[in-house]
Amino acid sequence: MSFETIHNYYEQLVLDKINELTASTLANESEDFLCDVACVTLNQLPSRYVRHNVDMVFYMPIQERECIQQEVSDAVNKAIDYVNTHRGEKRPQTISQ
Repeated sequence: MSFETIHNYYEQLVLDKINELTASTLANESEDFLCDVACVTLNQLPSRYVRHNVDMVFYMPIQERECIQQEVSDAVNKAIDYVNTHRGEKRPQTISQ
């Protein structure tokens, strides 16, 4: 049995928003920074697992889609602020270090 089609609906929305911002405000940021922003963003959002995005979008009212887009935008902005604030800080020691 293959589960490769199952994914979090928010993942692509977050990546699209970050890619949109890399064309302007995040143009000079490193890939590490952008990946950190993506992770912090996704951790703020609920999980909505689907097999096909088109199924989700087809049955979702326009108002809900707009609300989700705003939610993603807000979460990305918060994540950018968070990652910027903690940039350069030493990471805490972990058991494996």
